[in-house]
Amino acid sequence: MQVTERERYAAELRRVEGEIFGRRGEGHVHPTNERMRALVDLLGDPQRTFRAVHLTGTNGKTTTARMVDELLRAFGLRTGRYTSPHLVSVAERVVVDGAPVSDRTFVEAYRELEPYIALVDARFETPLSFFEIVTALAFAIFADTPVDAAAIEVGMGGTWDNTNVLDAEVAVVLPVDLDHQRYLGNTIREIATEKAGIIKAGASAILAAQAPEAAEVLLRRAAEVGASVAREGLEFGVLERRVAVGGQSLRLQGLGGEYAEIFVPLHGAHQAQNAACALAAVEAFFGAGAATGPLDLDAVRGAFAAVRSPGRLEAVRSAPTILVDAAHNPHGMRATVAAVGEAFSFRRLVVVMAVLGDKDAGALLELVEPIADEIVVTQNSSSRALPVDELAARAVEVFGPDRVTVEPRLDDALETAVRLAEDAGDGAAVVSGSGVLVTGSVVTAGEARALLGGAT
Repeated sequence: MQVTERERYAAELRRVEGEIFGRRGEGHVHPTNERMRALVDLLGDPQRTFRAVHLTGTNGKTTTARMVDELLRAFGLRTGRYTSPHLVSVAERVVVDGAPVSDRTFVEAYRELEPYIALVDARFETPLSFFEIVTALAFAIFADTPVDAAAIEVGMGGTWDNTNVLDAEVAVVLPVDLDHQRYLGNTIREIATEKAGIIKAGASAILAAQAPEAAEVLLRRAAEVGASVAREGLEFGVLERRVAVGGQSLRLQGLGGEYAEIFVPLHGAHQAQNAACALAAVEAFFGAGAATGPLDLDAVRGAFAAVRSPGRLEAVRSAPTILVDAAHNPHGMRATVAAVGEAFSFRRLVVVMAVLGDKDAGALLELVEPIADEIVVTQNSSSRALPVDELAARAVEVFGPDRVTVEPRLDDALETAVRLAEDAGDGAAVVSGSGVLVTGSVVTAGEARALLGGAT
């Protein structure tokens, strides 16, 4: 049977993924961007060919990057977007004008990059990592397309992150909390110090509401490099928020004025905060402020209404409702639990959880316990996954043995959770109002979406 070009490149993408995943993965960080600078230097610094909004923070980066992307495109710009990690395909990370690049574009860009990868590998004791290669590939694609502007999410931290070869004119710092302590530090102050590194000389720093110790660090960095600052709650923020069908309706204070009746098809106060930060970032990008007035309201409304964020409290099935959410640290799980309580009225909720071994599984379990009738613990396919037996032991400590079911395979866990959600526990079926929440890791969310047929 004749193989089509699409099938050929799909197979080739799988081979490419195998090659780059065979290098140091995202769980094995070498905290320096020295190799990355060497690579982009050989490529002619493609990251300097487009304007950029650079985003860091503990949670919310991917969704806020998507919002920034939609807003920039609403004002006629050709955009790039680089986010991580991906849910299903590595090509999801590199987006041009709102759509992931094709398998062919990704494969051909990688093959063009290979000779330069070999040159850099020969110069350094530590070879280039998966993330360094994909970041350089994204920058090269954006330069070749070309794009006018790009929303770029850091991989981890800021100062030594591989994306920080950028000199972005707008730096967004979303809420800073504890995560990746092995690499970023054990206190919010230390982590904020690393994340502050994306604020460059003369840039606009858009700061979400922060813990005092993080705010102090970020403001000091901005002063040191001469960056202008806009702070949530002072220069911009959420003025009003109402739950609406399929999302929420917002009134936002922007740098240039108020924006009313903004519908965002995402759930939770944290998504309203992300929207406020995205709007302020794009206003700063275009130079909007008190002297110029707000951006075009219809364009802003249209952009936010078009935002989608797969794997972020995303409903992928109904009867029972199955929600997939990528929360993987306590800060993110608190936001997820609050959003579920606000946006959904479940009579019965079963949680499916699989986490990575370097995460605080105990805290995640404690946070989700009050909203869950039962929990099904399982394991995703990551080499970093916490073994299901270990997660089960911790779940029993939090939930008690009668509310915990163990399913080593995620597909079996999903089937079991649906059955449990539909069972009222007294032999009667729950006719309506039952739900399943799949959470604990981006990997878990991605694999569940693939099993359940969710579209990216």
